[in-house]
Amino acid sequence: MQYILQAIHPDPEPWLGTFGSEHPSLPQLKKIVEIAAKFLLYLLWFLSPSSRGFVKINTDAATNSEKNLAGLGAVIRDETGQVTAAAIKVSKFHGSIAYAEAEAMEWGLQVARDAQSYIVYLGAHSHGPNPTLADLDRAENYHHEFLGSIIGSRDEARELISSSYRRHINGFAADLEEEHAQQLANHPEVVSVFLNKPTKKLTTGAWNFLGLEKDNVIPSNSTWEKARFGEDVIIGGICPESESFSDEEMGPIPSKWRGTCQNDDHYGVECNRKLIGIRHYNKGLISAATKRNPAFDIPPKLKTGRDLDGHGTHTLSAAAGNFVQYVGAFCNHRYGTAKGGSPRARVASYKVCWYSEDDHNAAHGNDCMEQDTIEAFDDAIHDGVDIITVSLGYDNIADFLSDGVVIGAFHATMNGVLTVAASGNGGPEPQTINNMAPWMLTVGASTMDREFAGYITLGNNKRLRGASLSVDMPRKSYPLISGEDARMANATDKDARSCKPGTLDRKKVQGRILVCLHEEKGYEAAKKGAVAMITGASGTFSASYGFLPVTKLKIKDFEAVLDYIKSTKDAKAFMTDAQTEFAIEPSPAVASFSSRGPNRIDPSIIKPDVIAPGVNIVAAYTSERGPTGYARDNRRFAFTAMDGTSMSTPIVAGIAGLIKTVHPDWSPAAIKSAIMTTARATDANNKPISEFNGKEATAFAYGSGHVDPNSALDPGLVYDLTLDDYLGYLCNRGYKEDVVKKFVVDPAKHPCPKSFELANFNYPSIAIPELAGSVTVTRKLKNVGTPGTYKAQVKEIPGISTDVEPGSLTFTHVNEEKTFKITFTLAQNAKPNATNDYVFGELIWSDGTHRVRSPIALKQKSK
Repeated sequence: MQYILQAIHPDPEPWLGTFGSEHPSLPQLKKIVEIAAKFLLYLLWFLSPSSRGFVKINTDAATNSEKNLAGLGAVIRDETGQVTAAAIKVSKFHGSIAYAEAEAMEWGLQVARDAQSYIVYLGAHSHGPNPTLADLDRAENYHHEFLGSIIGSRDEARELISSSYRRHINGFAADLEEEHAQQLANHPEVVSVFLNKPTKKLTTGAWNFLGLEKDNVIPSNSTWEKARFGEDVIIGGICPESESFSDEEMGPIPSKWRGTCQNDDHYGVECNRKLIGIRHYNKGLISAATKRNPAFDIPPKLKTGRDLDGHGTHTLSAAAGNFVQYVGAFCNHRYGTAKGGSPRARVASYKVCWYSEDDHNAAHGNDCMEQDTIEAFDDAIHDGVDIITVSLGYDNIADFLSDGVVIGAFHATMNGVLTVAASGNGGPEPQTINNMAPWMLTVGASTMDREFAGYITLGNNKRLRGASLSVDMPRKSYPLISGEDARMANATDKDARSCKPGTLDRKKVQGRILVCLHEEKGYEAAKKGAVAMITGASGTFSASYGFLPVTKLKIKDFEAVLDYIKSTKDAKAFMTDAQTEFAIEPSPAVASFSSRGPNRIDPSIIKPDVIAPGVNIVAAYTSERGPTGYARDNRRFAFTAMDGTSMSTPIVAGIAGLIKTVHPDWSPAAIKSAIMTTARATDANNKPISEFNGKEATAFAYGSGHVDPNSALDPGLVYDLTLDDYLGYLCNRGYKEDVVKKFVVDPAKHPCPKSFELANFNYPSIAIPELAGSVTVTRKLKNVGTPGTYKAQVKEIPGISTDVEPGSLTFTHVNEEKTFKITFTLAQNAKPNATNDYVFGELIWSDGTHRVRSPIALKQKSK
C-alpha cells in the first residue's frame, strides 16, 4: 500500500503540499513530518492495518521557530486518497490542538480524547452567605471526598479538581472520564454536570441620546443628579491608568467592600478609591492548555488582572467611567466627553477572558472558560458587588442550569445582586439569543442619532456617504481598483473580492484605493501598498478601524463603486476624513447584529428584555493593544469606538446602578422591572422602533423597548419576584423538589409549590407560545411611587380579544401589592396563522403620570 504524506499549516485555510516539497516558512518541516509519519505507520501496523486514529506528538526537541507553528504535523492517505491517520505537533499555544482536532474530524478521523474538563454543579452551600475560613475548607474537602467516592480515591480527586467553588455557588471543575461524568450526573446530590465550555465575548453621545444630558449640559432634573451619579454603588479587565478610573475627588471605599486587589509582578496592577478591586481567573484556561500539552509554559500574559485586549476596559468604563473631556477616539478626532452610566460608582474587575496573540484568534474572539466564570461570580457576590455586568454568552445551551454564566447569575440574584447580560451578536436571525434565564436582565443593541461618516466622490462626480473613523485620508484623488482586478493569478475571484490573504498583487494595488467586500481591517491592503480602502457590508451602518484609511459603504453604494470601476479605464475617487453627524433618522433602530428571540429554552419568557445603544460606543481602551485588535497593530489610544451587545449591556448596568443608588432596598427583580416597564417601543419621532432595514421591529428584537433612564428612576409600579418565585419557576420547569432544595440554606422553608402556572410567573412581559381557545394570565404589581389609581389599556392584538380584570388598581401606600388577571381569547372561527408566527401587543397601566408597559407575544397552538 502506498502512502502520501502532507504537511499541514494552521491557517484558517490550511496550506497543503506533498511531502518533499519546499515551503519558505517551514525549513525544518520535512524532518518533523518524516518522524511523525514513521511513528504513525509503526503504531498502525501494530494495532491493525485498517485502523484509523488521531495521534498527538510532542516535539520538544524542535526549534523555537517551529514551536510557534501551531498544529504542524502530517496526515497519511492511502492510494485512494482516504486519510487514515494524522500526527499533530503540539505547540505552546493552547489553541493549536483545538484547531488540529477540528481538522481531523473534518477528515473523518476519530479523535482520541483523554479525560475532559467538566463542571459539577451542586446548588448552594449550607453554610449561608457569610462563611468562615473553616466553612470554606470544609466545602473544599467535601468536594474531594464526593468526587473520591465516585472515582475510588480522595487523593486522585484532589488532583483532578482544578476549581472548587466554596462561597455561594456549590460545585467544582474537574478532569473526568465520560463514565465518571455520567455517574455524577445521575447522583441525587448533583444538579447538573456539563462540559467546561469556552464562552465568547458578545463585543460618547449615548447619554445625550438617552436624555441624561443635553448638549453636554446636565439638567437639574436629570436622573444623574437625582441619583447622585450612582455614588458608591459597586459595579463588577481593565486598564487601571485610564482617566475613566481615576479616584480624584472620590471618598473612602464603602465599608461593605470585602474584595481584594490581586496584583502581579510583571505588569503591576494597582487599585484606588475608584477601581477598588481586581481579580483574575485562569485555572480553566491553564488546565485546558496543560492537558493539551504537558510542557505548556504559563506566560506572564495569563497571570495578570490587567486588561490586555480592551474589551473589559471599554465595557466597565461605559458602565461607570468618570467624566473625561476632549476624548480622541482615533488619532486627534475629538468626540467630546466620555462618561459612564454611573460615573460616581466604584468598579471592580473580574477578568475571565484571555486573548491570543495570534491575529486570527484576536479578530474572532478569545477564551473565557465557564469554570473561571463561575468562580468569578462566586467571588463577586462575596466581595459586595451591587451590579454585575457580563458581556459573555454561550450559543448552544439546552438547559439553564448547564450554563456557567446563567448559574452564576442565579446565585447573584439569590443574594440581591442584579446581573445585566448581553443578548449576543447573532442577529438578525431568529432564536439566536444568549442569556435567556428570567433572573438576568438581557440587553440587545440599538443605533442612536449619531454616526461617524466619511464621503467618497467618484470620478463621475457621484458622491457616496459611508461610515468611517479615519482622519488621515489622502488629500487628493487616487486611482481605484477592485479586489478582483487586483488578484494574483492563482487566486479565485471570490477570495480576491474580499481581499483575503495571499490574493492581491502588489504591483496592481500599490498607490491605489482598494475596493474590498466585507474586509474592514485592511491589513492585506496596507501590506500591498494601498493608500486607502473602500469596503461594503450589509446590516447596521457602523464604522471600524483599519490599518489604513477605510470607509465602509452600504451594499447598494458599494456595488455602485464596482459598476463605476467597470465603466471606465481611469476610475478615481476622493475620500474625506470622518466627521461626526447628528440627528440621524430613524433612531433608535435595532442593530442588525443584535440577537433575536424567541427564547429557545423557554418561549414564555420574552428575550431580550430591553435594547440600548450598542453601535459606535466611545469608551476607554487599553494601552496594551491597538484599535484593530491585531497583535501587529502598534498604535495606542486611550479611548476607542466599538460595536456589539457587549457595549449596550454596560450602559444598562450603569442605569441599574443609578436606580440602586436611589432605591438601595429594591430587589434585582424590581430594578429590572423598572428598566423594562419604562422602556420605549417608539423612536425619537414617536414611530414604532424599526429594524436596521427599515421594517417595523417586534418584541423579539427589542424586548420591552429602548431604555429610558429618566423614567426608570420613578416607574410607579414594579413586577417584583422573590426567591420562592424563582424556585417555583424551576419546579415548574421540571426540576424535582430534592434538586431545587439544594439552592437554599433552609430547604424546609422553600418547598415546591403545589400548583404553579408558568403563565403566572410574575415577569414584566407576557408571552404565550401555544394559545388554544382562551388563556388567563395572573400578574402582581407593587406600588413604589405615590398613591394613585392606575387604569389598564391593551393595544389591539389581531385575531385575539383581551379582558383585564380589574380594569383599574388603586394604591394607597408604598409597597402595597395588587393582583390582576388578563384573559386572551382567540376570535371565533379564527384560522391557524398561515406563517405559524407570533402576533404582538402591549399592556399599559397608567395613572396619568406613569406608564407601566408590558409587551405581549402570542402564537396560536398548531392543530
